[in-house]
Amino acid sequence: MNKWELIETTLIPGEQTQMSLYKNGENYSICVDGRELMNTRLHGSEESLAELGCKHLKGKPDGRVLVGGLGMGFTLAATLLHVGPKAQVEVAELVPAVVEWNRDYIGSYAKFPVKDPRVKINVNDVANILKENPHTYDAILLDVDNGPNGMTQEKNNWLYWHEGLTVIAKALRKGGVLAIWSAYPDRGFHKRLVTMGFRVSEHRVRARANGGCGHHIIWVVE
Repeated sequence: MNKWELIETTLIPGEQTQMSLYKNGENYSICVDGRELMNTRLHGSEESLAELGCKHLKGKPDGRVLVGGLGMGFTLAATLLHVGPKAQVEVAELVPAVVEWNRDYIGSYAKFPVKDPRVKINVNDVANILKENPHTYDAILLDVDNGPNGMTQEKNNWLYWHEGLTVIAKALRKGGVLAIWSAYPDRGFHKRLVTMGFRVSEHRVRARANGGCGHHIIWVVE
């Protein structure tokens, strides 16, 4: 059995948290302080995030989508399949190294979606982009943590509470949709969304596209 080989390590901007890229045979993994965030084998739920969040854009030639978190590029690649030829897809990625990894080591796994002309990579905190762009997006897809709490950045907790959710709602255009990825269910978060007046559907999706390997959660918020 192959051992995991450390390829590169970087610090998350504004934090003392370490993010690392590992390789094992043909597979890659991204970890934060030794805890795996994602890998190239399991990406079915990331693709489901794009499918559920962009379903309402089917048949439309344009539209504007914000993807919060580039990860390994699977959500972005799936988003491009569900939007039109004139769509604009903006990706908010806080960690510059993650962008470079997608252009080099891991880009081929998702077929290099960062090279699509419809894509704009914004190396920035997604919170800044949301605050600065009211009434801008037809869909916002968030996969910046392991769930509705700030794993990679503690300050991301803000996104999942009243103030952050209000900013997100303001960043959407009329009829826009927010979709949030999570590794686990969270009844408190679901209740918070409903209490704030959002229409919410919770989807239990496979971690791997062809089945197996457990489930993840996608909230679709309107």
